[in-house]
Amino acid sequence: MKWRHGADLPPLPWLEVVNPLVLLGRVSHALFDFDGTISVIRRGWDRIMASMMVEMICGEYPPTPEIESEVAEYVDQSTGILTIQQMRWLEDAVRRHGLSQSRRSARDYKQVYNERLLGPVRERLGQMNPGLSGRNKLAVVGARAFLLGLRERGVTLYLASGTDQVYVVEEASALEVDWLFDGRIFGARDDTEEWTKERIIQDILQTNKLKGEELLVVGDGPVEIQSGKALGAVTLGIAADEKRRQGLDPRKRQRLLAAGADLIVTDFSQHKDLLRLLLPGEEAASASMA
Repeated sequence: MKWRHGADLPPLPWLEVVNPLVLLGRVSHALFDFDGTISVIRRGWDRIMASMMVEMICGEYPPTPEIESEVAEYVDQSTGILTIQQMRWLEDAVRRHGLSQSRRSARDYKQVYNERLLGPVRERLGQMNPGLSGRNKLAVVGARAFLLGLRERGVTLYLASGTDQVYVVEEASALEVDWLFDGRIFGARDDTEEWTKERIIQDILQTNKLKGEELLVVGDGPVEIQSGKALGAVTLGIAADEKRRQGLDPRKRQRLLAAGADLIVTDFSQHKDLLRLLLPGEEAASASMA
């Protein structure tokens, strides 16, 4: 069988089929989020952003539980969008709460955030051991093998991130996965909001004249999953614990469920069977799927 619905699959301990109607087996193109989906180089970015936002909103005043909760909820829900969009929210929040006497532009807030985040990022890259094992320790388990498997089977790969283009390219290169995308890497450019994930997905579908089920969208955040779902793509949520690079992060799973992911896995440790599920012409997965 060259295609199947989610409902046709037997229970698999490593795969959560959320949408039994999802059509599998026709994928020819795939769009990946980067941070938290492939890379864990920026692990902890959300804590750094939330801390910075609370500081900028409160100014000289001590943070309140209400502001901390508001910021935490926003950061969680906005995972995957362009950083400048998050900073525009911060600019509005500072004005709305009226606590801080120092008000900056979204561009300035983005610069502060990048400066704080790049410290641990540079440290991790600097401490990375040479060779494949060192690179794999900064990636979600099985991510590289899954990307290689897709490419070897003729799937056209794209990478899209809310992080600035220069950093996405640099970090994908450090993991030595950049070449798998043949230049199709889309990060934020300056402070424009031009290359949103929704627009990139639309462009992929239109340029290649694809039906929705021919595009796979893979990510750990709601933005790419919601955008892919709205445009009819097959959406695969990655609910990995970034500290361990594998296993379940319950918060991510809930976020992916709310976003409407068709399928959810914790990581790519079962990449061989996952490839058999998603790609046309692949043999039915082995004993675990029989």
